Amino acid sequence: MQSPSDVTELLIAWSNGEQAALEDLMPLVYNELRRLARHYMGRESNANQTLQTTALIHEAYLRLIDQKRVQWQNRAHFFGVSAQLMRRILVDTARKRHAERRGGTAERLSLDDAPALAHMPAREVVAVDEALTALAALDPQKSRVVELRFFGGLSVEETAEVLNLSPATVMREWKRAQAWLYAEISRNDA
Repeated sequence: MQSPSDVTELLIAWSNGEQAALEDLMPLVYNELRRLARHYMGRESNANQTLQTTALIHEAYLRLIDQKRVQWQNRAHFFGVSAQLMRRILVDTARKRHAERRGGTAERLSLDDAPALAHMPAREVVAVDEALTALAALDPQKSRVVELRFFGGLSVEETAEVLNLSPATVMREWKRAQAWLYAEISRNDA
């Protein structure tokens, strides 16, 4: 069983250029990456799914090892970056698969119902991503909270750890971001 300090030590060694540390790190974090990938894949519509969980993990891994200038802070930082990479891979895949712009047929989303959205159509993934990108321009912290909770499936406590915030702050930012995103997606649907 891995300890957060084992993972943190390996991440720091990897940041310092020790390639062997990456080889030791991956077996320790693979199951957590798999959990993140399954969470992401659960949001994609399975009907036209072209990307499998293992392929998502491997694509994220390839992008992670290309992160040359990242100074890994700790385990939470690593999984935060991993969640962000997986989000980007899935959004890119959804955009390729559904080149048409979202329209009036998009369903309204409640971020509170995120676990029930196991078969979210790709166009809705793109709509949420576009609204989240707009939110990031206005308030990066709220955007990261939504990204980690909605796309990454992290709990309030895990999100607080990644962002170095209190759980109460995460909940406050989560609720405000939900309201803003709902208004933004509704405005774009109109």
